[in-house]
Amino acid sequence: MDPLMNYNNARKHLSISIPSSSEVMMSPHIKSVEELRVLGINLSSFNTATQFCICTAGVFLFYLIYGYLQELIFSVEGFKPFGWYLTLVQFGFYSLFGLVELQLTQDKRRRIPGKTYMIIAFLTVGTMGLSNTSLGYLNYPTQVIFKCCKLIPVMIGGIFIQGKRYNLADVSAALCMSLGLIWFTLADSKVAPNFNATGVLLISLALCADAAIGNVQEKAMKLHNGSNSEMVLYSYSIGFGYILTGLLGAGGLGPAVAFCSQHPVTTYGYAFFFSLTGYFGISFVLALIKLFGALVAVTVTTGRKAMTIVLSFMFFSKPFTFQYLWGGLLVLFGIFLNVYSKNKDKMKLPSLADLRNMFLTGKKVRLLSQNV
Repeated sequence: MDPLMNYNNARKHLSISIPSSSEVMMSPHIKSVEELRVLGINLSSFNTATQFCICTAGVFLFYLIYGYLQELIFSVEGFKPFGWYLTLVQFGFYSLFGLVELQLTQDKRRRIPGKTYMIIAFLTVGTMGLSNTSLGYLNYPTQVIFKCCKLIPVMIGGIFIQGKRYNLADVSAALCMSLGLIWFTLADSKVAPNFNATGVLLISLALCADAAIGNVQEKAMKLHNGSNSEMVLYSYSIGFGYILTGLLGAGGLGPAVAFCSQHPVTTYGYAFFFSLTGYFGISFVLALIKLFGALVAVTVTTGRKAMTIVLSFMFFSKPFTFQYLWGGLLVLFGIFLNVYSKNKDKMKLPSLADLRNMFLTGKKVRLLSQNV
């Protein structure tokens, strides 16, 4: 047979497959687009409703325990000055968890540049360190309320840094959050015996760092296709070095170690489970985002924060005033407005005419029932 004919026949069966964009961007640690595992649970084998229930239960379970343990650690008499040491221990555990997770994956290469990790680590130290330290000056519910209002520094930074313009819903959301924060903080200053304006400054700075870190992490992971386990390992291990250097320079490491060595169970023991539940919780939040989108994730985590505040008043004795309730409701309304402004096409609210028709229909039904 003619060799040229054989070549032409072979060409008919020759094909070149080009990977899709989703396959290119997919992390090498995920075996397939459809498969999603969280803590060894293959969520892909369940239906949508079951996936949502599992993720929501994971977020509530681990983060409620996380919040309880965080407040429990700071309720230990004499521990409040050692917030930065708690952050050091937390960063050490997170680095260890990230290392273990990374060793269980096939691709162990570092994809994101070291300079980027140094920036991310610095912002992470600011977020978690200042947040933990603020608990030495504020009630835990006040700290949680501040954490709900990350939109405010994000909008301020967007206006002054990027020249962004925001719609009426976003501005109204920021205004409601600001008023709610002022109301909640004023109530805290009147009834809380340990209130200190330093705590407000610390948690505000933590919010600013938290607002910046999300953008940096997202850009780095998209640009370099880094994995979650890689991000955790390198950002927290570099952050551990930052905090350790700062504590050694300030002379705060010795007293903290001495205090914790006298109370190992209530410090190191609680800190281990505090770090472990926080690490597990973020895994379920990321799964929620991947499966259902940011809107559902924000709704679930906001509900979790509200539950955390309620449980804080139930399990830890502290003064209560209804001003906490009104301030908290204003913040929740601001969060709703922000979510609505980003998802107007998915969330169709009734117009004034619709509300009027609903009211008149209800009124007619009541009149008919009374006549009968």
